[in-house]
Amino acid sequence: MRNKGKRNVLGILIDAVDYEAALESIFRAARAHHGAAVSALAVHGLMTGVLDGEQKFRLNCFDLLVPDGQPVRWVLNGLYHTGLSDRVYGPNLTLKVCARAARERLPLYFYGSTPQILAGLRAALERRFPGIVIAGMEPSVFRPLAQQEKQDLAGRVRQSGASILFVGLGCPRQEVFAYEFRELVSMPVLAVGAAFPFLAGLLPQAPAWMQNAGLEWLFRLASEPRRLWRRYVFLNFAYLALVSLQTLGVWRFSTHGRVPSNS
Repeated sequence: MRNKGKRNVLGILIDAVDYEAALESIFRAARAHHGAAVSALAVHGLMTGVLDGEQKFRLNCFDLLVPDGQPVRWVLNGLYHTGLSDRVYGPNLTLKVCARAARERLPLYFYGSTPQILAGLRAALERRFPGIVIAGMEPSVFRPLAQQEKQDLAGRVRQSGASILFVGLGCPRQEVFAYEFRELVSMPVLAVGAAFPFLAGLLPQAPAWMQNAGLEWLFRLASEPRRLWRRYVFLNFAYLALVSLQTLGVWRFSTHGRVPSNS
């Protein structure tokens, strides 16, 4: 399948792609040493752009926004007849990128999460992909980086020889990071959400049937109710309501955001 282009979902421009098309875009940028911002976007990530004009501007400047959530894929198929047979799930995309990078000997860098999770992630990836080259791993400092810290981090990533940078900071921080860093590091920057703890085996994933039915949010809510109930209860309802308005043609969602104040 080729990249069928960007489609307006509540004002956020989502790429109608499958895994193969996403991989081609990522590796084309990696081989050319071209900065590219990529995110696997589910309902929560999409809604951060709907509710915040600056985040909408950032997301709509991304090189690739793939439909991570089944409800996002369903809207692409329902409104635009894109014929997507599957979503592009962040953890699976991470594995596919790692597999291909191992075959092509392209070094990878991982930023975000905790030292414990990164150690588990390294062990899991090296066990699964014996040829993988991990150029570096750094945990999050769990606060916004100062300008000099951004420059220093970008320098470490470049000097490592990495070709692709994975970021696991949680939404929307990781999308802000990818937007700011793609040109600083001159490589694809992939915001992949909870892929780090999932692949490290430290956070349980929903069963396949729940993922296929678009119920992964329910599994995660049951796993972390205190942290996630507001996200899923309010944002899922808002998403359904707004998608209904877009489908019925009652509301046209502009793709124009607000230039971030720190840009």
